[in-house]
Amino acid sequence: MLSGILPVDKPAGFTSFDVIAKLRGVTHTRKIGHSGTLDPMATGVLPLFFGTATKACSILPNEDKRYAASLRLGMTTDTEDITGKVLSEAPSAVTEERFRAVAAEFVGALMQTPPMYSAVKVGGRPLYDLARKGREVERPAKEIMVYSLDVTAFDEEAQTAQIEVFCGKGTYIRTLIADMGRILGCGAVMTALRRTEAGGFCESECYTIAEVQEMMANGTLEAALLPPKRLFDGLPRLELCDFDTHLYQNGVPLELEKRGWGGISGDIAVYDRRGEFLGVSYMDEVENELKLRKLFAHE
Repeated sequence: MLSGILPVDKPAGFTSFDVIAKLRGVTHTRKIGHSGTLDPMATGVLPLFFGTATKACSILPNEDKRYAASLRLGMTTDTEDITGKVLSEAPSAVTEERFRAVAAEFVGALMQTPPMYSAVKVGGRPLYDLARKGREVERPAKEIMVYSLDVTAFDEEAQTAQIEVFCGKGTYIRTLIADMGRILGCGAVMTALRRTEAGGFCESECYTIAEVQEMMANGTLEAALLPPKRLFDGLPRLELCDFDTHLYQNGVPLELEKRGWGGISGDIAVYDRRGEFLGVSYMDEVENELKLRKLFAHE
């Protein structure tokens, strides 16, 4: 059974689940997951998790992402991108200086209201289900983090721009653009989106679906899969002796005081004495124990 991580370059027109469904057929592997949903119109980095590596999806230590987006001023749509129903359209005359000034306001900790066309759930139902039925519901704003937003191009005549965004988990780029349009007073829609980095993987590491098909056909796909430990290289590292490794692999919490472990907090990457990655744990300071979060290596 295939097991590991494969960063894929998602093509336009596919949902993230479409990519999984396609590769389930290509690889004859049922257990495939992904991190960071991309809209159908978006392209770029989509990390896929095969087999036991799917355990990592819920504990990723790095969920920051980078995007390159194009936008058009003077328009609004119900989806906040160019694929939606046009709600308003009028000539705009925003200067590059004004656009850059507003863009600079969208850096740092921001409150963002998720778009109606999104997978966010309200009352147990995805918002896009309600949006397709013509319903709009109140949804709470969430705090997001935008580390940087760079304007890489601006055309005053065409009233279009290109931006690059480095942001934290849960940031909707099309909503960021729509909010910029509201402040500018003319509206704005996203016209293209490419994710250039996600989960510590960049676009140069990605494989196209055609390349995955070719690797599967010639028997080289398994060698291309990356081990889950790649995701946790930035965590503090703890090596266990053989006895503790046996206990750990059987889910037994390990007492900290007896082993002289201290000064470590948060998640920890755990290895055996031979350097094999075992799993991810955390220090429970209340019970003074090393507790398992996810186990990747069994006896």
